[in-house]
Amino acid sequence: MRAVLSKTVGGPDSLVVEEVLDPTPKAGEIVIEVKAVGVNFPDTLIIEDKYQFKPQRPFSPGGELSGVVEAVGEGVKGIFKGDRVIAMPGWGAMVERIAVPAAGVVKMPDGMSFEEGAALVMTYGTSYYALKDRAQLKAGESLLVLGAAGGVGAAAVELGKAMGAHVIAAASTNDKVQFALEMGADNGLIYPSGKMDKAAQKELSGELKLASGRDGPDVVYDGVGGDYCEPALRAMDWNGRYLVVGFPAGIPSLPLNLTLLKSVSVVGVFWGAAAARDPKGHMANMAELMTMYAEGKIKPRVSQTFPLERAHQAIQALSDRTVMGKVVVTVES
Repeated sequence: MRAVLSKTVGGPDSLVVEEVLDPTPKAGEIVIEVKAVGVNFPDTLIIEDKYQFKPQRPFSPGGELSGVVEAVGEGVKGIFKGDRVIAMPGWGAMVERIAVPAAGVVKMPDGMSFEEGAALVMTYGTSYYALKDRAQLKAGESLLVLGAAGGVGAAAVELGKAMGAHVIAAASTNDKVQFALEMGADNGLIYPSGKMDKAAQKELSGELKLASGRDGPDVVYDGVGGDYCEPALRAMDWNGRYLVVGFPAGIPSLPLNLTLLKSVSVVGVFWGAAAARDPKGHMANMAELMTMYAEGKIKPRVSQTFPLERAHQAIQALSDRTVMGKVVVTVES
């Protein structure tokens, strides 16, 4: 079978497509014929050895996939050959077939396309865990989403609205803000691109607070980091919850005195580790997300698709931070 492989440390151009042996399922595993693979920010990091996990090479990137069950290993119950499923191996998904533990597989709702299935779990799973479990977002509260047009950001906008929050979408261009407004955001603003001095950060803080339409956001969803962290923290209301999700703009230095003055909680969001530590809670969240999809409350926006041979271009597009919604790699057998 064909597989996209990282054989040396490097960027997207270091990836190669080669033939490898087909997998066979061990006890408790299934083999999935992969149809689509969601591309996420960790894919840009893992091939450069900058992610929390460093798999042994050669390995394939791709943390989430959708496809059709091709074979079922010993002891697997409730999953059958021909089932349409979603899986989250963490890496290894940019292949034609993959063996995964059956316990973490989610069946796809009727009417969901393979592209949507591959684009849903990691971004919506991260954002739902962040908003529901970590921030305990309540209906009527104000939610500020930084990087609101990206994969996890767009999911946070849509989920925030589904949970009854007033959502402010912040992004770097007018097109991205408009995209977030189409996802359901109540208000939006454009923030500066690149480095900001203290004066620019102070100005942005005032704009973020004003955009919230009250005393500042109750919850900040920060999937950007960098110079945007401090302005968002300064804009927050009393007893706010600041969600630390990702750092494509760099890892910020946090002025802890602001957390004291505003009684703000800074909360880390590591969805992958949380899902591994609490598989029952993770699967319960997945079931709720599938219900939301079936009810039309959420719908992944796939903005670009690439064939397996051009998977490196899909990852590059994400690295360039030009993507709105999700990028998906499609696999034709």
